Amino acid sequence: MSFRKVVRQSKFRHVFGQPVKTEQCYDDIRVSRVTWDSTFCAVNPSFVAIIVEASGGGAFLVLPLHKTGRIDKSYPTVCGHTGPVLDIEWCPHNDHVIASGSEDCTVMVWQVPEGGLSQPLTEPVVVLEGHSKRVGIISWHPTARNVLLSAGCDNVVLIWNVGTAEELYRLEGLHPDLIYSVSWSRDGSRFCTACKDKSVRVIDPRRGTVVAVSTAPGWHHPRVPRVLLIPPCGPAPHRGALVLRPHLVPGR
Repeated sequence: MSFRKVVRQSKFRHVFGQPVKTEQCYDDIRVSRVTWDSTFCAVNPSFVAIIVEASGGGAFLVLPLHKTGRIDKSYPTVCGHTGPVLDIEWCPHNDHVIASGSEDCTVMVWQVPEGGLSQPLTEPVVVLEGHSKRVGIISWHPTARNVLLSAGCDNVVLIWNVGTAEELYRLEGLHPDLIYSVSWSRDGSRFCTACKDKSVRVIDPRRGTVVAVSTAPGWHHPRVPRVLLIPPCGPAPHRGALVLRPHLVPGR
């Protein structure tokens, strides 16, 4: 009697990657070492922004995509925060507008000059103050201009009108613990959050209510890297993302 080892054949078994050349990388950047779960970078068709180490406050680099290679330590930064920057995100409607959240409890919106920075940018277009603790999550509305969401360690979600620096909605009491991540639906009518209490929630910001809530199945790790809210026939998400679809348990 013979036993033959069965090996699953892969069509990628002869595919090999090549490392990117040094001159095509962004080198010698002092990425922030702050203890916060963030990507520390954001990119759009024109620029890449990277949160960096800074003395006496928080700062981040804004580099044109073509400016690769070794980055000089004296390269100008965006440096208006008095505390470390925790999150940054480019506006989806304007490639020269970026928002930042910081340990100083503020959200700032910046206008990047055409062609990038030639000197330090210290004056934001607008400063949004409403959180009592550090702001670790910011997210632009996918369809409405000048609408920005921020979430802080005070477990409060604020939705801002950036043009007037006013709070559109203040959502308190919906999260009993720290908010880890936020994702808007495609049309921006709802957003989804992952919380430290191991629950994910779909929230209607206009009504200020939880539409649906569920504990993630098999959620053993205390943190979730990202939560996505997509329609039933939406595209496949990236690996490692926690996906919520509309058929959830009704909120309590």
